[in-house]
Amino acid sequence: MTPMHTVIAGVGPGLGMSLARTFLENGDRVSLLARSEDRLKSLARELDPTGEKARAIPVDLTDPKKVSEGFRRIRDASGPVDALIYNASRSAWKGIAELSPEEFEAAWRASAYGAFLACREVIPDMVQRGEGVILFTGATSSIRGRGGALDFSSGKFALRGLSESLARELWPRGIHVAHVVVDGGINTPRRRSMNPSPSEPVLEPDEMAQAYWNLAVQPKSAWTMEIDLRPYNEEFFV
Repeated sequence: MTPMHTVIAGVGPGLGMSLARTFLENGDRVSLLARSEDRLKSLARELDPTGEKARAIPVDLTDPKKVSEGFRRIRDASGPVDALIYNASRSAWKGIAELSPEEFEAAWRASAYGAFLACREVIPDMVQRGEGVILFTGATSSIRGRGGALDFSSGKFALRGLSESLARELWPRGIHVAHVVVDGGINTPRRRSMNPSPSEPVLEPDEMAQAYWNLAVQPKSAWTMEIDLRPYNEEFFV
């Protein structure tokens, strides 16, 4: 398979890092997007000390001008984007009584509005070539509202709607759009620092990333619109 130029929007030390590593190991060039410049550059150096295949592009994904500028830099440095993985989200983790309008809007912007902005930047080139991949990271909250997380659930519901609408619009043009429901906690440094129950099942980021890779290389005759990933739990079907 011809190596791709993959953009991962929303990169941290958990799933985003694993996605970048997996796509790099499969021969892709990877552009990493996130707000925190220092952390992003550190992650890129860890992935690719030479800087030849992993490029850090600090971008506020909720700002249209900065997104446009960031993707211009990406195209200038690495060419058109073959695959976009939108992995960004945000939440204040509050209920209606505590959640401010500003917090609600910030979560929606991170989950849905940012995805819209990023897609606008990559879709024209994909349509011109007649091929491309767009993958979205969803959550349990994409399909079932979560108490105490109005902003997160609303943003993830919106992202799922965006994904389904884009799939119907873009599949006929050769662009594979798919949504990944992450149904469970992810084994990240932040989660481990919170000392969760050691018996609680968790998703392993590297193994999740392999599922994303499988989606990215699916043949057109058997595309998937949505998958869900959850950790093994022997009591799940009890």
